[in-house]
Amino acid sequence: MKKEILIITNYFPPEKGAASNRMFVMANSYLNNGYKVFVICPLPNYPQGSIFKDYRNKFFLKEKINGIDIKRLWVFASNSRSKFIRLFSMLSFGICLFVFLLFNKTPKKVIIQCSPLLVGFFAVLASKIKGKTIILNVSDLWPLAGIQMGLFKKGIYFNLLEKIERYNYKSAHLILGQSEEILEHIKLSYPKKNFFLYRNLPDFKPPKVLSKPHSEEIKIVYAGLLGVAQGVFNICKEIKLPSNVTLDIYGDGPEKDCVKNISDKNPQIHFHGLIERDKLHEVLIHYDFALVPLINRIYGSVPSKIFEYTSLGLPIIYFSEGEGADLISKYKLGYTIKDNNYKALNKLILELASGEKNCLIKNRIQEISMGTFNLEVQFKKYLEFSNSL
Repeated sequence: MKKEILIITNYFPPEKGAASNRMFVMANSYLNNGYKVFVICPLPNYPQGSIFKDYRNKFFLKEKINGIDIKRLWVFASNSRSKFIRLFSMLSFGICLFVFLLFNKTPKKVIIQCSPLLVGFFAVLASKIKGKTIILNVSDLWPLAGIQMGLFKKGIYFNLLEKIERYNYKSAHLILGQSEEILEHIKLSYPKKNFFLYRNLPDFKPPKVLSKPHSEEIKIVYAGLLGVAQGVFNICKEIKLPSNVTLDIYGDGPEKDCVKNISDKNPQIHFHGLIERDKLHEVLIHYDFALVPLINRIYGSVPSKIFEYTSLGLPIIYFSEGEGADLISKYKLGYTIKDNNYKALNKLILELASGEKNCLIKNRIQEISMGTFNLEVQFKKYLEFSNSL
């Protein structure tokens, strides 16, 4: 009889983005190691904030993707900037999830994606009541991240979220952290818990790196969410591109229209919108550098783009600081610009354009990335560790 695992997540395909892809990769990794995999998630709605066309007018839906059994529950979908509407949206799925878990038979072992924090809380509470083995997959340190992003201030709401955060950690049998910073933060309060560093590594066979033809042109690319935290709009306003440098942007999000307006006026900035991930990989290998920005340094956050882009052989221009910047420097995977220093960013681009700094060798970038950040190796170590508990 196959071993079973339940994954509870707020994001899952056909939704796009790092969070959805992360949980899909984890589900597939379990599947490839002989497990029967179940997923509980909301009806797909991210990032648009509305239920996808093929899933509308449904309260509950069962389906199967790549052999994964999926149960989708109702959610009040919204991408509103109002924290009260966002709170109601999380509560709507959280309560549906709680009721479903209480009154339905599910596997003994459950992986709970956290954040969102409130969704994680309802999943942890129901799982604890049912006597499940709880593995908490922590990708962000809420509510600390909310403070650092300026979404709310310390007060009653923050204190409540902090209590929920502590309850989730205390109830877990194993805590997975996507960064060393996350694990260090939790260990301060719960040093005796079981921990495992589980980075958000990509699951695809990387294409052969293209040798760059002799050319003075430098092509920089950004691909991902166009949100406030990424600050791509501000970068487009502040960046000074030499005549032989272009910036291409792929993605969607709240700042899409602003970015598009700038690209319409600047012939060196090209906006392409959202394209499928497989197609994106085919496009990305033609670029010289990938821009990975985070306007507000978020403690514990390491963008999964680092691992994805470097496995394609793309050197990184990392416009932030923290553990992500440390990884880039440690393994020589690109360049780092800290403190939102646009002057330093423009200086680096000018040096690349003039040849003062050499373009990094893409083959070497890919070899280091695939050797150091290998999903299959990581998952086998994780599986051995989790099964020993």
